[in-house]
This record gives sequence, C-alpha cells and structure tokens, in this order.
Amino acid sequence: MMETPLRVGLAGLGSMGRNHLRHLVARRDVRLVAVADPVVSLVDLAPEQHDGVSSFQSPEVMLDEVALDALIVAVPTTFHHAVAGKALDMGIAVLVEKPLSATLAEGEDLIARARSSGAVLQVGHIERFNPAVIELAQRLRGGALSRIFTVRTVRGGPLPPRIRDVGVAIDLATHDLDIICHLLHERPVRGYAETTRRVHTDHEDLLYGVLSFPSGAMAQIDVNWLTPEKQRSITVLGQEGMFHVDLLRQTLTFTRGDGDVTPTYLDGFTPMFAGHSVFLPVRPAEPLMLELDGFFEAVRTKATPPITGEDGLSALTLAQQLLSSAAEHRAVPMAAHTHAGSPGR
Repeated sequence: MMETPLRVGLAGLGSMGRNHLRHLVARRDVRLVAVADPVVSLVDLAPEQHDGVSSFQSPEVMLDEVALDALIVAVPTTFHHAVAGKALDMGIAVLVEKPLSATLAEGEDLIARARSSGAVLQVGHIERFNPAVIELAQRLRGGALSRIFTVRTVRGGPLPPRIRDVGVAIDLATHDLDIICHLLHERPVRGYAETTRRVHTDHEDLLYGVLSFPSGAMAQIDVNWLTPEKQRSITVLGQEGMFHVDLLRQTLTFTRGDGDVTPTYLDGFTPMFAGHSVFLPVRPAEPLMLELDGFFEAVRTKATPPITGEDGLSALTLAQQLLSSAAEHRAVPMAAHTHAGSPGR
C-alpha cells in the first residue's frame, strides 16, 4: 500500500526551480501543493499542468498559509537563510540548493535551527548524484587505486544571466570542492587560488585553485564563466592508472599505463604515448531525480540525508578560504570548520 504523499512546497521558479517543478509534478510519492516566486507565477508556466497548486509571491507567506511536510528552496543565495530558516523553525524538512547560504554564519545558523527543530536539512550538491560520480566513488572505495596522486576538475561555460549575487567560487567551485573531498574522503590542509574578473560586473568569473591533502594527494580546480561551451569533467590519477569522468555525458573511463608501450609519432617526429583505455559501465539517470529520491527518503524515515548541512557548510568554507587566498596572494591553511561533518559522506 502506497504511503500518503508528502505535501511539498517550492520556493523559487528560476532555472533550477523549474527543473524541480518538472520533477515534483511527475512524482507519485509527493504532492506539490504550493509554489512561491515574486516574479514568475504558475500562470506563466502552463497552469493546466499544475491544477490545485497554490501560487504565492512570497515564500514566507506561503509557509504561513499552507501546511507542508517539505520545502525545496531554489531562491537566490542571498535569500536562502531567511526562507530555509523559517521552514526549519516550523519543523519543515528543507532541501536548499547549493550553496547552503551566502555566509558561513548563516550556514551555521541553519544547521543549528535544523538540529533544534529536528527537521531534515539537505543541501543540493547535485553532482554527487551523477551516476558516473557514484560509480567512480564506489570503485575508489573498493581500492581501484591503491594511491591517489591527483584529482583535477574542470567546470566552465558562459556567464549565466541569472547569476549576479555570487561569483564562480561560491556558485561553481563548491560543486568541485564537495566532490573532491567526497572522493578522497578527507579535507585539504592547504590551498592556493588565483581569480580574475573579465565579464562579471561584481564578482570573480574565473578561479584556479590548488589543494594539498593529508594523504599527500593534490587537487586542481578550474572553474570559470568564460568558456564558450559547457565543460564538466573530473580526472583522478593514481598508482594503477587514471579515471576520467565526463559529467555531461555521464561516462567513466579508466586508462592503464604500460611501461613497455611503443611510442607512435605525429608527423614523424613527435613521440606519442597512449595507455589502454576502457569505458566502464554507468547506468544513465537524471541526477536531480536521484537527489530528490534521497531527500524524500530521509524525510519519510527521519534518517540523515545524503548531503547534510554540515557537508554544505564544509564546501562553502573551502570556497571562502580559496577566495581569501586569491585576495591575499598566498597559500592559506584550510583548517576544518567548527561544524564541518565528514567530507567523505
């Protein structure tokens, strides 16, 4: 017998909010009962598909007037604290899009309010739910690489017109910082970054970062809003070879080096060495669907969500530390935040 559907509200109907809307109306285990956005209304979004869903201009008014079991927070980052905080105080489970908050103090406060009310708080680090990342993490946990030397991430694309309140460190690098710590199962101890501002009016639109970890592994982060095409990749180099993830295509390859490989030559004079590469099986799935599966399961069972508020705060802390490094033009220690949970969740 199917359980009573959870009553869910959605705050924010921007780009990510509309993706959530698409999934919420299609799910049978939840019932979307209300949405809130000061600019966009359901009248603009095919209202015949959203019969019975109340529409509000203010998330706070929505929370006052509609009984909810869970709330998806997809408003701009500067409003995360106010909207998510009110819901948590009311005992409503919250999935807040990353970053967790605009400041570390706000993030700490959201975690404290979730603990006080006992409400589930999950942060929307959606890349953790990419099937290729899930497969890679499982293989690394299983010992596919006896030692990891480096992790390199690339995340680039054109400047999104919707992003004006934060730069690439908070909007993009938090994804990669979370994934890197998740894959290595540890936090960095030192970091260095450089940033530029070429096309964004108020914030950095390119960041190069280098991280050092207790195990001796190193990581390199390349994030920007300057690349003319969308790029998303992860490369993990270790003792036995190299894993490569194309996040957009959800593919995972492993390349094993061969010390006896015979070089080929480009134009007769440039030596080329190629390892043996294989595509590893990955079952495609939409990460947002898997993220929502995990969230609603945690809401129903009162279990720890897949990505906690502490995880979100940890990624935000590291991004802020990289910004400090860039501003000070020096490497900085990256001590664990007071409330940081296990980065290897």
